[in-house]
Amino acid sequence: MAEFLVIRLGSNSKRDANWIAVDGHGTRRSPIVTGPLAEAARDTGDRTVIVLVPATSVLTMSVDIPIRGGARLLAALPFALEENLAEDVEKMHFAAGTRRESGRVPVAIVSHLQMSEWLEQLADAGISAAQIVTETHGLASIPGTLSLLVAEDQILFNDGGDNEFAMQGVKPGDVLAVAGVLGDSGASDPDDAPAPRHLLVYCEPEDEERFTHDWNSLRQELASVDINLLPDGILPRLAVTVAAGQGINLLQGRYGEKTGFATVFQPWRYVAMLLLTLGLVGLGGKAVDYYRLVQDEAALKAQFILEYREIRPGDTREIVDPMGMVNSIRRSLGGPTASQVFLPSLLALGRALQQHATAEIEAISYRAGVIDVRLTAPDVATLDSIQKLVSDSGRFTASIQSTDQVGDRISSRIQIREAGA
Repeated sequence: MAEFLVIRLGSNSKRDANWIAVDGHGTRRSPIVTGPLAEAARDTGDRTVIVLVPATSVLTMSVDIPIRGGARLLAALPFALEENLAEDVEKMHFAAGTRRESGRVPVAIVSHLQMSEWLEQLADAGISAAQIVTETHGLASIPGTLSLLVAEDQILFNDGGDNEFAMQGVKPGDVLAVAGVLGDSGASDPDDAPAPRHLLVYCEPEDEERFTHDWNSLRQELASVDINLLPDGILPRLAVTVAAGQGINLLQGRYGEKTGFATVFQPWRYVAMLLLTLGLVGLGGKAVDYYRLVQDEAALKAQFILEYREIRPGDTREIVDPMGMVNSIRRSLGGPTASQVFLPSLLALGRALQQHATAEIEAISYRAGVIDVRLTAPDVATLDSIQKLVSDSGRFTASIQSTDQVGDRISSRIQIREAGA
């Protein structure tokens, strides 16, 4: 069974810390120890270290945001919550928890300055924390139940849902009034579900006596008030909750664990080597093919020059454009040099018109490799389809030059030419 060393820091960095070892089932594995933080380092051993920080230093709330999680969620939180904060969001660190059944995401907010102080304090003591959690999340959230923990001069509260906070220097009744549980003092939305009427309290014996009047008053207001005494203090109660996986780990974003690339890619090193080898073999094959093509081109060019010199022995110019030389010879012999365009273009046009019998050709003209077709169609969509079908032939491109409404038909001029011409 994995063990955890839960260390609770005081609100004053110079105060002694206290710590306790527990397992995931909430069983204590050591007594509570109080002393300088550096002494806690000796008790870490193989245990996972969870650090509890003062609730009054961390603001907790929830937000309805559609982003699932990860870096995008952390980047969006400052913008989503900016209007609810008095401080500059640039100075604040935002950490997100697991989305709740209500669809809202719990968020913990603390200043970068405070985070730096805590991390420096832990580093000076030689302690590496796996989690840093606010004391507020050490109070377990039970659906349908109001939970309250008296922690020295502060009170932690949650309503079993999305409402959770800590207050300092107040009475239990004041906390429930702020939460909107008592009478008309709250500002709960009338459309929301009724607030729970059962209160579960954790406190030390002296706090039970100190707030006797409040407990009696709350019993008159609520359905039940169940008080659980903590004879050994609040740390065991908080430690059990966070060791069970509750709470938001503040070590996220810039404070999260840095993963080295070597560690990430270590399991894939053989696959990477194989892919690199295949890539090099592929590049080698391409290089060989390119070399062969260059050699073949040189051989063909030499053969062409030899044949050309036999046909025109008096022409000693450097041959740069073999195709131009061939066309020159064909012209001198009276042969055609232009590719046949007219008939193949009519064939492509005819195939397009076969699919649109409602279109009618009015006139066709051909000049300098360009075919102009005047035709009528019932609508523009038919013209667009004919133009696309001609262009889809691959050899020709068709473009609509003009369209006019003539009665109930569309008169248009389509120009067809060889692709690339």
